Amino acid sequence: MMDGLIVTKHDDLIEITLDCADRGNAMSDDQVAYLGDLFEREHDKVRLIVIRANGDDFCVGRSPQGRKPPPTNEALDIRRISDIVFRTYNAVRRSSAPVMTIVKGQAMGFGCSLACVSDITIAAEGATFGIPEFSHNIMPTMVMSSLIDRVALKPLMYLVWTSKVIDARHAMMIGAVSDVVPDAELEATAQSVIDKIMKGPRPAVLATKEYAHMANPIDGNKAIAFARSLHAVVNSSSEMRPKKG
Repeated sequence: MMDGLIVTKHDDLIEITLDCADRGNAMSDDQVAYLGDLFEREHDKVRLIVIRANGDDFCVGRSPQGRKPPPTNEALDIRRISDIVFRTYNAVRRSSAPVMTIVKGQAMGFGCSLACVSDITIAAEGATFGIPEFSHNIMPTMVMSSLIDRVALKPLMYLVWTSKVIDARHAMMIGAVSDVVPDAELEATAQSVIDKIMKGPRPAVLATKEYAHMANPIDGNKAIAFARSLHAVVNSSSEMRPKKG
């Protein structure tokens, strides 16, 4: 286990709770690395992975106190330190199980990326999203790498260059968020989505994620051929038939 992260696993569900509310759930390098390890180890063993946070904010970014400086200023050492973040984003994206984030309060920098790289992002109306790296003289390509296939290019470039903080409805408009609900209804709405996914046939849940991930970068004809194959294989499975009793 890792301090500041609560991980529970029951049945086919993993729930990860960010638990550093006193610092806005800012994540240390060790916590980011732990998340990456967790996804790589468990992503194909469950039906759904849910990420939420205790406290007022989802995650305000990476914790300055928890960052490990590279041993030298050489590019390769800097790249190795940065790779723990790139790896975690990629692990979420490549997870066989769908990943859902439940967002309240601030989601900034790493928090914005973690929330928006997920397959489903449900946000409270009071939630805010931002990419502040550029205003701190930090090259923002790390955050951009997590959003490049989630958000249209023009709004992404605008958010990066201006460091503008946007509300949840703006984030949904540009494709970073799936749904926005009143703050008081956040947990109930999220739970209803969890229940629906957990009740769905496991092969269909996982195949939907597989198709969404694999078909996006290929041309239309290949995407259709891939869809036809998945449709036939999964829908003909006995696991897709309603269980008696």
